[in-house]
Amino acid sequence: MAHIDEVLGPEDDTILFLQSRAMVYVTMLWVVAAVWVTTLALFVLLRTALGDTPDTGDIVLYVELALIVPPVTAAVILLTAWNRLGWLHSSMRGLDFAATGRRPVHIPWAGIREVALRYRGPFTELLITPVDDDFVEPGDGPGRAPRTRRRGGQHAYLVDVGLMSPEPAVLLAELHRRLPTKV
Repeated sequence: MAHIDEVLGPEDDTILFLQSRAMVYVTMLWVVAAVWVTTLALFVLLRTALGDTPDTGDIVLYVELALIVPPVTAAVILLTAWNRLGWLHSSMRGLDFAATGRRPVHIPWAGIREVALRYRGPFTELLITPVDDDFVEPGDGPGRAPRTRRRGGQHAYLVDVGLMSPEPAVLLAELHRRLPTKV
């Protein structure tokens, strides 16, 4: 039986996956812009349906709001999560990871039953299912409890990897290299 901290490669064989702040900002920007512009359009339609037709000054105000509110809101969201974006560290000791705003978790390679990606694009998530909860070592620090999901009677840990650099395909290749039968 393998030791829990079995060395699976040279000491310097590590890869760090980080969420790019620029990619998070741009993603937040288009999501907030889509919601905000839709809300403004519905408000104008509702106002018109109630008989209060917007004048030129109102239309200028709505255009200004459509251009100003999304970048400011996206910036505030990014500044709130500045040092708490998700990350994943693959080393000879195992996986260390934390979802955005969550406490870190360490699982040794021998303690990983299965890893899988779900969803696509910027919303891609990595599901990590441990062999047993005894293999999971929660870390200390600020943030909420790690993201989990019940999967097949077991807890699976979730990490948002869609905006990580290198991309999720590189992450999957790295996990396949470390865990060829579990990816």
